[in-house]
Amino acid sequence: MPLILTGLAGLALYAVHLDRVIRQKFEGQRWALPARVFARPLELYAGAALNPRRLSEALDRLGYTRDEPIGAGSYNIRGTRMIVYTRGFQFWDSVEPPRKVNVQFDGQQIAGLHTEEGELPLLRLEPEFIGGFYPASNEDRLLLRLDEVPQALVQALLTLEDRDFYRHHGVSMRAIARALWADLRAGAVVQGGSTLTQQLVKNYFLTADRTVWRKLTEAIMAVLLETHYDKNEILEAYLNEVFLGQIGTRSVHGMAQGAMLYFGRPLGELDASQLAMMAAMVQAPSYYDPRRHPQRATARRNLALRLLAEQGLLTPDQAAAEQAKPLRVVKRTALTLARYPAFLDLVRRQLQRDYPEDVLRNEGLRIFASMDPAVQAAAEAAATSQGEQIAAQRRLPKLQMAAVAADIATGEVLALVGDRDPRFDGYNRALDARRQIGSLAKPAVYLTALEQPERFNLASRLDDRRMSVRLPNGQSWRPRNSGDDYRGEVSLLQALAESRNSATVALGLQVGVPAVLKTLRSLGVGRELPAVPAVMLGAVELTPLEVTRMYLTLAAGGFRLHLRAIHAVTDKDGKPLASYPLSVEQKLDPGSVFLVNTALQEVARNGTARALGRVLPGINVAGKTGTTNDSRDSWFAGFTGNTVAVVWMGLDDNGETGLYGASGAMRVWADMIGRLPASPLTLAEPQGIQWVQGPKGPWLPAAQCPGGFGIPVFDGGAPPGAVPCGSMSAPSPEEEDDESWRWFRKLF
Repeated sequence: MPLILTGLAGLALYAVHLDRVIRQKFEGQRWALPARVFARPLELYAGAALNPRRLSEALDRLGYTRDEPIGAGSYNIRGTRMIVYTRGFQFWDSVEPPRKVNVQFDGQQIAGLHTEEGELPLLRLEPEFIGGFYPASNEDRLLLRLDEVPQALVQALLTLEDRDFYRHHGVSMRAIARALWADLRAGAVVQGGSTLTQQLVKNYFLTADRTVWRKLTEAIMAVLLETHYDKNEILEAYLNEVFLGQIGTRSVHGMAQGAMLYFGRPLGELDASQLAMMAAMVQAPSYYDPRRHPQRATARRNLALRLLAEQGLLTPDQAAAEQAKPLRVVKRTALTLARYPAFLDLVRRQLQRDYPEDVLRNEGLRIFASMDPAVQAAAEAAATSQGEQIAAQRRLPKLQMAAVAADIATGEVLALVGDRDPRFDGYNRALDARRQIGSLAKPAVYLTALEQPERFNLASRLDDRRMSVRLPNGQSWRPRNSGDDYRGEVSLLQALAESRNSATVALGLQVGVPAVLKTLRSLGVGRELPAVPAVMLGAVELTPLEVTRMYLTLAAGGFRLHLRAIHAVTDKDGKPLASYPLSVEQKLDPGSVFLVNTALQEVARNGTARALGRVLPGINVAGKTGTTNDSRDSWFAGFTGNTVAVVWMGLDDNGETGLYGASGAMRVWADMIGRLPASPLTLAEPQGIQWVQGPKGPWLPAAQCPGGFGIPVFDGGAPPGAVPCGSMSAPSPEEEDDESWRWFRKLF
């Protein structure tokens, strides 16, 4: 008797301990929730450059079904219009309700949006989920309230797993007796009699060991749990805790993420057949995995549907119709690991300035990033197709690349690729590969000169001959032109368009290396730069992201925008925590930047990037090729009317590739831009600039000038003999014999 009393006392003390464990964990933060990162939402409005094909692609990425719209997450195309049932979404600044929207198209753009209430000026689709930062447990879940769970799923789950859920008190003696009898007959633990409450306890508090002591602990904790919490709260916790599958090393828990894992759609959009499949998998997710074992999964699903019909929850005809449907499991889930690894790396680095790692991994933050899925898709497609072609043509199997694209108006990073394989989750070359930038540094030299209009303009003559520069250490540096091609004397415009090294150094020595370094810093280069003449030809190591910052300043007319990958951050309930607003500083004179950008357009028309005129006709891009010594690095940086992008190609061991900027990186850049809606570049002409003509060229396309050609200069900075357009006629035949006009004829 004393032994029994001692045992009961010990059991009571153990129950008290278990009760404390249950209450402490169940009443606090029940789960470590991953941070979820969303892309920039697609905005629809009259005039948006969007055709039905591009909108369909965006909706497909979001998991919409293309059929007769009957509910949220579906769409249909009818001629020049599209009917879309949106899902709605809680953004950081407002709530977008679900709507039925009629989108009318006019060619390659949206003509108008209409709902049942009338015209709609703007529609934001829900943003694409692009990744997350996961807890140390590597569990992925999205919480749902019980009232958000379809009743068909609840009924199917209870029918299959625990029909007496609302009648027992945590343990079903009938089920336990049945399981014990089966275990005794088999001489081992072969069957369970667990209620949903016991399953929750096992998953949430205990291990999966099939021992008598663990089963006893499970039963005690189940009774204690039901003593403190009501049935609906326990059921809600179970629906959020249940294990449903694996993605690599990451486990997927809860019905919400399970629906995305297998069907690529929110739980509320699944039909009876799909909901029955979700309930059917609970018993053994690996055994009934619909991708690996479709026959097992189908049989188990059909059993669930039959039981629902037997209970009167479905009619026999409804059950038969649902059983006849295929599983419709998506081949590729939005929850796939490393979907956009390089971009997520950038987001993480920017977030780590404001949030500790444990907050990023456990608090369920909702992060609204700047990535544009269409631009990212274009960058990835270009990296894959062109990267493979160039690597094969040059017999460079280890050829690598990186690409960055940003919005000129906001400084938001739209796309980022850190490897020739965009899914590679490792060394991020876009952020970490510091490589010499070569001729991409040259615009800084010309910008420095053009800020002195009393000395220099685009027609200024430069010495393009072999030269030797005496360095402070007594050594000599001899810059060489590509192909040892020297012209003797060229214009400033020609020197930049043709990327002439000797002429560039000659100009840089006139303005001074310190002044060029100052310009580079104004463009956004934050690293320490060597105060040597070679820096004018790109003897400075920068990452592709840093180069993007430089060319974004040029594209923005001398205004430096801070590159950002994040719009805003909210907590798991949608409460705003932080925003990352536009930040702009004027760093350079807009007039000088306009003149350089005009010359960079000439690079793409008739200079080293002239092939762009054929590949991207009518866009008038501005850009610059870059090649380093022995063709170790191939660069191209350029911009259209709304996007600046930079591409680098090379080998990680810094070996020779044989690629120039135009034969490598520029091909990837052109492919990427060609996949996006055309946005021609029209440079905004600042005050203080005028177009002139005269006996000395070279000349640029200018509708406002006689003959259609002229040159922009600062007021009062025209070359000798030139006058403002409109005050003289086109050059005479005698003037056309001038050397500059011979160059003009070659160009045009």
